[in-house]
Parts: sequence; structure tokens; C-alpha cells
Amino acid sequence: MSLMTSSSSLMLWHDVLKEAQNQCSIRLETTIEAYLVWLLSYYTAKPEIIGKVVAISFLQALQHQERQRAASLQSVGDQCLLYTGLFPRAPQRRSLKLNYFVSLGRAAYMGISNTSELYSELALQFVPLMDVLQSIRPTPDLLPLEAYEQWQELGSKRALAILRSYTKGG
Repeated sequence: MSLMTSSSSLMLWHDVLKEAQNQCSIRLETTIEAYLVWLLSYYTAKPEIIGKVVAISFLQALQHQERQRAASLQSVGDQCLLYTGLFPRAPQRRSLKLNYFVSLGRAAYMGISNTSELYSELALQFVPLMDVLQSIRPTPDLLPLEAYEQWQELGSKRALAILRSYTKGG
């Protein structure tokens, strides 16, 4: 048995993201794709992020000095992106809607958009990035109402495609 090196982990996530992009017909820019690969690799060893209350982290981040605020807001944006992309049903367990985490993630990235154009792009492309991450899952796990809400409230093209698959009578 061989241990996975960090470079092989990055390559694996790159391949997974390429396949997910093909699945949902979304082409990510190289810098955005590289950021997602890094994000997935970085948080693979940090499952505790799922239990965090990101709204509190967001509010705390706003109280920090500039450098620490940027790092904290990036972390909030990243967590919201992973949460909405990899665990789209999880907000229901907390009696929240997915768009709450989308709005919070966008706001976090926009809050640091002055530090790098990358964060501005992450904020603007949050829903397509969420769609790509949701496409990592082997089967569409959105029920018709969930797909409808993601399409209506967030403009998710992946959710629209899933919704259409439900209406094909097959």
C-alpha cells in the first residue's frame, strides 16, 4: 500500500474536477480551477469544517484587523463553497436554505475582492463553482423541489438540467 503524496492528491482532484466540469458543461478558467483543486486538497484533511457555524465566523472576521480579516473571510468563503457544493442537503438539517450559504460565501469573497481579482471571480462565479462541485457526486442527488429552488433562487444551470431530467417521463 502506498501513501498518496500531495502531488498525487492534487492530480486526483484535478482529474475529478475536469470530469465534473464535463458533466455539467461548465468550463472554469485555469486560475479558478487551480484554486478549487487546492481548496479540495487542503480541506480533505479537515472534516471539522462541516460542523462550524460560518455565520459566526463571518461576523468575527469583520472584527479582525485587515490581514487577519482577509484570511478569515477567505476561510468563510471557502467553507461555504465546499458546503454548498459537496453537501447541498446539509442546510436543511439546520433549517436553513442553500441560498443562505451562497449569499454568505459570496459576501465573504467580495469582502476581500480588493486583495485579489481571484476573490472577485469566486464571488461572481459562486453558483457555477457550486454546480461543478455538486457534479462530483456520482448521481444527481437533488430532488425535484430542491432542483427547482436552486434553479429559481440561484440560477443553477445544473439544477435546471436535473429538473429537466425529472420531467422527461423516463
